[in-house]
Amino acid sequence: MQLRSFRLSLRFILPLAFVLSAFAYAVVPLMDNLTLHWFIRDLDIRSQLLANTLQEPLLDYVPQKARKKITQLFDRAIQDERLYGLAFCEPGGALLYKTGNYPESIGCWMPQSSDEKRASLVNLPTGPVHVAESLLNQDGQYLGKLILVHDMSFIERRSADTRKYVITLFALLAIVISLITVFIAHLSWRGWMSGVKGLLRGDFLLRPESRTPPEMRPLLGDLRALFNEMNRELEARGDASQLWTPDKLRALLQGELAGDQVLVVSNREPYIHVSTPKGIEARRPASGLVTAVEAVMRACSGTWIAHGSGSADRQVVDRNDCVRVPPDNPSYSLRRVWLSKEEEQGYYYGFANEGLWPLCHIAHVRPVFRSSDWEQYVSVNRRFADAVIREARTDDPVVLVQDYHFALLPRMVREALPKATIITFWHIPWPNPESFGICPWREEILEGLLGSTILGFHTPFHRKNFLETVDRYLETRIESEASTISYGGELTRVEHYPISIAWPPEPASAESIAENRADIRRELALPADHLLGIGVDRLDYTKGIIERFQAVERMLELHPEFIGKFSFVQIAAPSRSSLDEYQNFEARVRNLAQRINRRFASGSYQPIILKAEHHEQEELTRYYRAADVCLVTSLHDGMNLVSKEFIAARDDERGVLILSQFTGAARELHEALIVNPYHIEQGADALHRALTMPEVEQRERMRSMRTLVRDFNVYRWAGRMLLDAAQLRRRERVMSKIRLHSRRSLRRVS
Repeated sequence: MQLRSFRLSLRFILPLAFVLSAFAYAVVPLMDNLTLHWFIRDLDIRSQLLANTLQEPLLDYVPQKARKKITQLFDRAIQDERLYGLAFCEPGGALLYKTGNYPESIGCWMPQSSDEKRASLVNLPTGPVHVAESLLNQDGQYLGKLILVHDMSFIERRSADTRKYVITLFALLAIVISLITVFIAHLSWRGWMSGVKGLLRGDFLLRPESRTPPEMRPLLGDLRALFNEMNRELEARGDASQLWTPDKLRALLQGELAGDQVLVVSNREPYIHVSTPKGIEARRPASGLVTAVEAVMRACSGTWIAHGSGSADRQVVDRNDCVRVPPDNPSYSLRRVWLSKEEEQGYYYGFANEGLWPLCHIAHVRPVFRSSDWEQYVSVNRRFADAVIREARTDDPVVLVQDYHFALLPRMVREALPKATIITFWHIPWPNPESFGICPWREEILEGLLGSTILGFHTPFHRKNFLETVDRYLETRIESEASTISYGGELTRVEHYPISIAWPPEPASAESIAENRADIRRELALPADHLLGIGVDRLDYTKGIIERFQAVERMLELHPEFIGKFSFVQIAAPSRSSLDEYQNFEARVRNLAQRINRRFASGSYQPIILKAEHHEQEELTRYYRAADVCLVTSLHDGMNLVSKEFIAARDDERGVLILSQFTGAARELHEALIVNPYHIEQGADALHRALTMPEVEQRERMRSMRTLVRDFNVYRWAGRMLLDAAQLRRRERVMSKIRLHSRRSLRRVS
């Protein structure tokens, strides 16, 4: 420790010594010039005084030509160690009298100045001398001039002494300043370390800020936020140590939210009733949201409010527009809201999917905003809010609002049911403030969302973007440590809740993995040992389907040995087909698949098998189990549950997941092969690695990911939100009792 302290001190002292040395190096020449100027000025004054002293006797001796007396006068004068020699010159310029050591080279020196008293420096072989002259006049008659020569060697000696003193002074200053600074730094370091230790021990966390040392205050807020985050993470880990199941979620609702009504609001319904030649059939739409929330509703036994869009939806509802679902085992109610074609076009296809969807996804598609679409969006949000209010049996239901279709609904419900606990979950990414600022109605959307009690996002990054967006466009008070926003006297808690899927997954068919593999390959007319990749998405430009096909093409270019031995099956459910952007995208996908197939096809072999049609979840599970690799290459996504569905289906712990770094799932599933979908070669390399990955490595990766998906399942996702809601509800009820008691006490006192 002492050696380390000495090294740290040297790190400070050596640069300081270097700086002071450089400063001294620059100062010493200035000091030399200054002292030389002083000494020359001193010699000028001495020469003038000496000339004045000698002038009176010379006025007597020169006219008399008294050489002896003049010589004696000069000899007495040069006894001064500084005076080198004296001489007297007649007006004609002849040297009449001089001392013995007077330099011959000077002679009757003629200065360039015309002043009466003149002086200058003259360099002799023996060294520099100071030469001065004084004119001798008597009664206006010029008698000659007196020349005085001073030795300057003493100046050099004094300059050397001065230089030595200056350097010594700076050295002493450097030592003293270094010692003082190091001493103060050590004291400050000890105080700083003591403060940090105090922070880590929690000494300051419970104190008022005024009692916290000033140097610790900047860290205190950040440390509190870090501890809160760690505490939440530890709680989450603790939850994960016990498997969340439908029974546990149901017990939570009965224990924490006993008797409380749970309402879910979403655009897409969990079951669509359609007319078929065989009669009315109930189908589950292709939606990650539906997959996740439907599992929660089976456990909650509440009411789901959604847009009725099936061709036979009206035929199966009762007079309150409700139907019990699931059809095979009814466990909750589905309340359908009917929309006209104009409302659906403006609210859903227009503002939600031509405006908010591309705005929130960085997929290089420009958002389109129209006032007519916004008006329909407001109107439909009001329609759904009214449905929530009518379905509420009490004034404080728990309302789960799903996704970007209902950004205004939380505020509308809050105004009618101020005691309601409104949990809004934003299933898609939230953009940065600059991107969101494109929306003409950004303030209205933010105000609507802040009607929520709890607002959830998939990742901390999306949550941070939302907080920064609110800070940019609304006058609010944001508590970053508690992750709360105060707006209009109401608090909204903003958290990240990574969504997941149900666990245990729905039972697959009775077929084994081997039977699944054989059946799927037989259905696709492929050999039994044919390698198979799978992609499952809506036909949407954010899913990276084109980039995925390009990666397959590039892999076959780089590794032609896989031509005829590998095929990629893309299941792409049609989505929003009435929009031009989606029609153009579907055409691009089909054209690219055809081009790749023409390039590599031989006989019946096709490298790309495109299935642009809806598939039931049971059928998707069969493909997951039959595939060797699953590609999830979204260009930007909230979570993407396909990745977790693939993992859940692989009870054989085989198969490889290739996952885009731009999905929320990439923050959890680290054992997947993470790729940048825009980098086609990287995708091709990952695909080749997946197809050649040893079975042992596949098992290690899949086992780890299955454990995570099992522990962090959809019931935990819902449970964490509902636990937070229950905590807030208890707090609000306690505060209501306190306020009621206070009012009663005040009335009794008055």
